[in-house]
Amino acid sequence: MLRLFSIDNGLIKEMDFEKSDLPNQILHADWIDAHEPDDEERDLLELLLHTDIPESDEVDEIEISARCFVDQAGIHVHPLFLSQSEGRHVTLTVACILQSKHLITIREGDLADFRLLRMRARRGQVECRTPSELLVLLLDQKVENHADTLEDIHRQLEGVSHLVLEDDDSELEDAISKLAKLEDSNGKIRLCLMDTQRDISFLLRHLRDRADQSETLREIARDVETLMSHTTFLFDKINFLMDSTQGFINIEQNQIIKIFSIAAVVFLPPTLVASIYGMNFDVMPELKLSFGYPWALALMILSGIAPYWYFKRKGWL
Repeated sequence: MLRLFSIDNGLIKEMDFEKSDLPNQILHADWIDAHEPDDEERDLLELLLHTDIPESDEVDEIEISARCFVDQAGIHVHPLFLSQSEGRHVTLTVACILQSKHLITIREGDLADFRLLRMRARRGQVECRTPSELLVLLLDQKVENHADTLEDIHRQLEGVSHLVLEDDDSELEDAISKLAKLEDSNGKIRLCLMDTQRDISFLLRHLRDRADQSETLREIARDVETLMSHTTFLFDKINFLMDSTQGFINIEQNQIIKIFSIAAVVFLPPTLVASIYGMNFDVMPELKLSFGYPWALALMILSGIAPYWYFKRKGWL
């Protein structure tokens, strides 16, 4: 699916077009957003814009030389974006090709950053003058969304912290599941931020003649550094809560084992008494005593109480 945008009086506006006039509209568009383009749309873009449209396996390569490079078609940057799938965060790579008159973005998944940018464009809130400024604006919005997600993770961690450290009736297994999910999200955000640092460094070298955009990129880089420090803090807090949760679970398990151990020690002497009087030897004087049965019961009770009293006096219980 193709969406076309133009820059009109310093504002980004989405273009309405007929399929029959699509080639002409593409040539006049400042931003071509290709969301899961089919083969026909790929061929049309390659023909009109004189560039190869990368496949998904090419976009996902991790070498820096494959993610940021310059060729005859323009400046290629493949930033990593954050998305949600089935309640978990996932990372998606977007291929961005910056030409003198066009910005082309090719992506396979639906991303909140692009939805937000389209919504703001419809409201006339996206100020932009050139395709390169739009690319910088896209990276800026991406970092802002990462900051919002980190704030949300921090709020969720506060809830898990209360659950683990203050709530006596909490389900600690649920807390571990929540912490694992938050750790995964925090790790993916950090990965996106590291990728953004590489993209900004690359763009600063190739957009050095555009002072305003270079200054914006430096501001974004400073924001990224701050967010990287925050992810480190969140990692430390998650690890602390994970260790605390596992420690509390071990304490609970030890308490259960302690109860079974005490029960085994308390019932061991009565079991010994019962075993002795369960023998079938001919010569056992107590067998002929008229009070032999209550004697055995009393002996078993006393032999069970004695170790319990001893442990209690020692402070082991």
